[in-house]
Amino acid sequence: MKIRIHHPILIASILLLISCGGKEEKKEGFGIDRSKSTEKSAEAAPAIDQVPASQRITLDDKGVGQIKDITLDAEINKEMAAAGGALYKTNCTACHKLDKRFIGPSPIGILERRSPEWIMNMILDPKLMTEQDRCAKDLLIEFNGAAMSNQNLTVEETRSILEYFRTL
Repeated sequence: MKIRIHHPILIASILLLISCGGKEEKKEGFGIDRSKSTEKSAEAAPAIDQVPASQRITLDDKGVGQIKDITLDAEINKEMAAAGGALYKTNCTACHKLDKRFIGPSPIGILERRSPEWIMNMILDPKLMTEQDRCAKDLLIEFNGAAMSNQNLTVEETRSILEYFRTL
């Protein structure tokens, strides 16, 4: 039996098919990797179970600022707490509500999560705290960048607000 190849196009097609298989060439330039990755970078996204800053307990952190150490009496000073309550109502309720999260966090239970020094430093100089304190920075992020405004309170006024917080 004699095989005759009459068509040069058929020969070219066979040669083309043979030459296309086998090696993989790398081409430089733009490309998209469409493969799915099951690993997530720790830098790309925080852990899902990470505790929000408003609920995080940081009792050992005294914050950044002029208040370094405070000793609280066992009993609440009712006069100081009343004065602090009045200051809180005047200066703080535009952003902080007792019964719910608002522009800022609720102060209820704050002394179970933050040290007295941290609280006073945050009230006295919120700008410094959000620039240098990790928890304050995280609170700023959690509350959509709503920075706490400086109320220009004295240390004594701030201390009375702290005493008020002890009654909540």
